[in-house]
Amino acid sequence: MTERVTQEHLESIITDKKFHRLSETLTVCVLTLRNGFTVTGESACVSPATYNQEIGERIAFENAFNKLWQLEGYVLKNKLAGF
Repeated sequence: MTERVTQEHLESIITDKKFHRLSETLTVCVLTLRNGFTVTGESACVSPATYNQEIGERIAFENAFNKLWQLEGYVLKNKLAGF
């Protein structure tokens, strides 16, 4: 059993990635995992005048990916502890 969570592992369990612009300043990324669970990430800017879709999607994805990293770390810790 590996004792670390890798970027490759995380990428392998993501089956879908969708972006939604929910307001003039808010972008949400929804990652669907192979078990059907979803993880979200958000990004927001101060003003609609400074909104950039590419930047918003990148930051929202990074935030969702970081959440997934934490969740998978928790799962691994439980496995290593025998739970």
